[in-house]
Amino acid sequence: MTPQISRRTMLAGTALLSVAGEVNAAQNQPSRDPFTYSLNTATIQGQKLPITVEIDIAAKAGYGAIEPWINELERHTQDGGNLRELSRRITDAGLRVESAIGFTEWIVDDEGRRRKGLEASRRAMDMVRQIGGKRLAAPTVGATNQANLSLDRGAERYRTLLDMGTQIGVIPQVELWGFSRSLSKLGECAYVALESGQAQACILADVYHLYKGGSGYACLKLLSGSALQVIHMNDYPAKPARANITDAHRVYPGDGIAPLETMLRDLRRAGFHGVLSLEVFNREYWKQDPLTVARTGLEKMKAVVRASLKD
Repeated sequence: MTPQISRRTMLAGTALLSVAGEVNAAQNQPSRDPFTYSLNTATIQGQKLPITVEIDIAAKAGYGAIEPWINELERHTQDGGNLRELSRRITDAGLRVESAIGFTEWIVDDEGRRRKGLEASRRAMDMVRQIGGKRLAAPTVGATNQANLSLDRGAERYRTLLDMGTQIGVIPQVELWGFSRSLSKLGECAYVALESGQAQACILADVYHLYKGGSGYACLKLLSGSALQVIHMNDYPAKPARANITDAHRVYPGDGIAPLETMLRDLRRAGFHGVLSLEVFNREYWKQDPLTVARTGLEKMKAVVRASLKD
């Protein structure tokens, strides 16, 4: 599944790979918190709250951004809500929409399904635009069980998606899913982004998915800050084993065994000063007060970041 990477590919990767100047500049920066903190609404989705209440919770908890799901925006409009009014509510709360989560079949081999997937992507990106959002997740929906997905065709399809997003004003991010049989590793996602040939190409990584897919974290420092703009933050326990661990086992950052301090230190040195978005699907958290969960997650994210700055 993994192709031979040519000299052309390596040259095309200059927009993605970290260069020495970026590393040196990052090392010379003062030891301050360089990140934007976002609440991915999945963290409190078990409480089944409307998006308006989730916005209020994110603001009260102290986040700078919120990462909603497209199905929440659809539900809001179906219930009579207006997305432009929702955008004002987000802004008035002091929040930004750095990213959003949607599932469309943009990468599948079947042409008919892919055409419908691209139309669904267009609608999703337009919704994100209306609430002032910047990016949309682009995972391998529809191809998660396909082990022979061509990375070159994936790059062509991502280019098509990027062209659409550029016109709309919302950038799709190639999302790594560790449980998928396609694009489950950071190198595969990087290849698709590189070979798209587009300067706007970027990757959406996730602490849990990097572990689940077997990529680990040391390779993140090979990517520049422009290639990696949003990271889903969470942690995971020592048990169950990687083969059996699921989304539901995610815990707050710092409550598991992920080497988060080292990961964040490497990212900062590589020029990443982007968005850390808390995305946890823990069923126990879903039973708790959502504001308490949001505040606890933010406090634990910031604690890990503070520890990573001590170098």
